[in-house]
Order: sequence, then C-alpha cells, then structure tokens
Amino acid sequence: MNEPNHGATVPLPGPEALDAEYDARAAIPEHPAIFARWRAASDEARRTLRHEPECYYGPSPRERLDLFHAARPGGPLLVFIHGGYWRALDKHDFSFLAPPFTAAGTALAVLNYGLLPTTPLAQIVGQIRRALAWLWRNADGLGYNRWRIAVCGHSAGGHLAAMMLATDWAGVGRDLPADLVRGALAISGLHDLEPLTRAPFLRDDLDLDATAARTLSPVHQPCPRAAPLCTAVGELESAEFHRQSQLIARAWPHCFAGGLSLPQRNHLTVLDALGEQDSLLFALALRLLGRDGHASGRRAAQGAA
Repeated sequence: MNEPNHGATVPLPGPEALDAEYDARAAIPEHPAIFARWRAASDEARRTLRHEPECYYGPSPRERLDLFHAARPGGPLLVFIHGGYWRALDKHDFSFLAPPFTAAGTALAVLNYGLLPTTPLAQIVGQIRRALAWLWRNADGLGYNRWRIAVCGHSAGGHLAAMMLATDWAGVGRDLPADLVRGALAISGLHDLEPLTRAPFLRDDLDLDATAARTLSPVHQPCPRAAPLCTAVGELESAEFHRQSQLIARAWPHCFAGGLSLPQRNHLTVLDALGEQDSLLFALALRLLGRDGHASGRRAAQGAA
C-alpha cells in the first residue's frame, strides 16, 4: 500500500526539464551569430584600446587576464568573469565590454580560468580568487584604485562573482583586506548548483556529488556583510534562471542590494546591456564601484523596478 502524501514534497524536475531550463544555447538558435558579433567587437576593442594583454596571475596556462586601462588613472576596477558553464568561451570573446567602461573612467580586467572537465570547479574558484588577489596587489603599477574593485560575472561567471563576495580573503593571503571586493554583480548567475548536477547536458563535465555541489553553491555560503550583491536576469530567460537570482536574494538578505529584470533580453543578449552606456545594467555596475557602493547599488536596482 502506498503511504499517504501530505503535500510536503515537491517533485524534482526530470532530466529533460532541466536541460530545457538550463541549456541556454539550445534555447537561442541565433547564438552563433551573437558570439560572432561579440568576437568582432572584441577584436576591434583590442585593436583600439590601451591595454595590458595576457597578464599571468597564476602558474597554469589559462590563468591570464587582459587589463584595459581607464581614460583617467586612479579610478576603480571592474573585474569581469565570463560564462560558458565553466567549460567554454574565452576572455577574448568579451573585450567588447571594455570601451564604455574605460571611457567612463573605470579600468576593466577580463579573466580566463581553467575549464571543465580538465580543471575541477573547486580549482576554478581558487583561480578566480588568485586573480583578485593579484589585481589587488598590483594596482599601483597598473593604475587603478585597489580600494575600489568590484566583480561582475555572467552565467557561470555570475556564480564565480558571488563566490568572490563570500570569500574569506585573510585565508587567501594575510596581506589581503576583508573588503577586497567592494561589490558584486551576478548577471544570470547560478547560485544553487544542485539542479545542474542532474542536468544531462552538463552533469558529467561538472562531476559534483551532493556535498561538493553544496560547498560550491553561493546560497549555502555564509551571508557576506561587507559588500553588496546585485543581480540581473533577462526577461526572456527560463524560469530557473529567474529562480536562481531569487534564491540568492533570499539567502543573502543583509548584502542583497536589488535585482534587475531586463525587458526583451535572453540569456545572451542580457550581457549586451552591460556594454551599453545608456542601460540600467551599465549604470548599476558603475555605481557598485562607488565609495558608497551598497546604497548606490540599491538605488540603481530600485530604479529599474
């Protein structure tokens, strides 16, 4: 005889449903054209902007970054972490974000990191921490203000950006301040990894058991209190991407500074808004870099509501 169901358990989505929710490329047939447009604009940015290419921040071949200088020295630094489900894409695909930020007086660092499955996710998190520590230590020589560093990531990069906000920097290096990261912006971020461990298109490369998935999920990290987190998601993205942003807002109530839902944007075109000088997302990124980052970040996010 079946035991009575009192309604306490919600059925988990099946594998096909998870793929439909999270496999963004499959949901965007025009993704090759979007990637080609990004690459062309990025090539142009590297041709025309003053920058330091291929700076090694760690020992492995992919631990490199490109640093685009601001029009004026001594300003803030935005660190951008690309997506691709931790297993694809390259920093060279995202140089297109540099022109509006450098023109606005903000330096931009675009990171590479090891990719799944060769580099496990826990090591990737460690690499991004190493990059932030390198950027803090080398600020004087590179011409930006080490006390005004914020981090921004898209998709898998949003996960990594949130993990940086939750980092105990004293455990990374005794010389590093607790407030090394002044704010974080997670665009279409992945904050609870458990569903991805069951999604057929990704689970084998991700290769996380339940314990590791919990350890590497921002929603299960202690709520940071020293800096704000803002989120953004495209209106046309799947319900799961919207839910992921809602999860981190509930998990980190003391540092959550607001979220944007960008009209008529999908999982890829939402990133275009970050490089558009008249967009609320661009304004939010700049305000996170301000000296009053928590308050100003909250105002920018509320302005889009």
